[in-house]
Amino acid sequence: MLARRALCAAPAHSRAVSSIAQKYAQAAYNAALAQSPNTLKQLDQELTAISSALQSTPSLAAFVNNPTISANDRAKGLQALFAAAEGPKKTPVSTATKNLFNVLSENGRLAETSGVIEGFTALMSEYRGEATVVVTSATPLPKDIMTRLENSLKSSQAAQKAKSLKITNKVNPSVLGGIVVDFGDKTIDLSVASRVNKLNALLQESV
Repeated sequence: MLARRALCAAPAHSRAVSSIAQKYAQAAYNAALAQSPNTLKQLDQELTAISSALQSTPSLAAFVNNPTISANDRAKGLQALFAAAEGPKKTPVSTATKNLFNVLSENGRLAETSGVIEGFTALMSEYRGEATVVVTSATPLPKDIMTRLENSLKSSQAAQKAKSLKITNKVNPSVLGGIVVDFGDKTIDLSVASRVNKLNALLQESV
């Protein structure tokens, strides 16, 4: 009930994806969709593979976040990213993926990679008619808690309008405790960090 009431009352907010990353995500999405649904699907699969590789391979993550590397090292890093996109079947990387990362590299925006992928994933969820929910917690949530959240969110108006509901648990120790739920353009902030920030603000006002 709490999640449902807060969901209806929560105001629109600024999402974590930067406006720059969102522009690249939108451009990649539009270009791929203009070619064919299959091209869009392949781009989605390749970006998912790259996202996984960035999380599991520190050297790749360091590469995209280092704006000072030489042109030669940048070319090698891009090849490593494309190799990750190929997956275990070594399927040739699409032109759409190569174009996206070549442009990011040329414009010095590789550090926006995670944001671009997150923005693109949101666009794909909308394309599929999915209602995407991201539940952020300090530690991974137990399965029973995720199930209870899913059941509560399914009864919301936004979820009922969607073809399906996709819930992801993102771990961020900075929330300290509790949860933060992002659903469409709404946020339910039930985190300990939020309560601490509000308390600090009140204390500063009273001084």
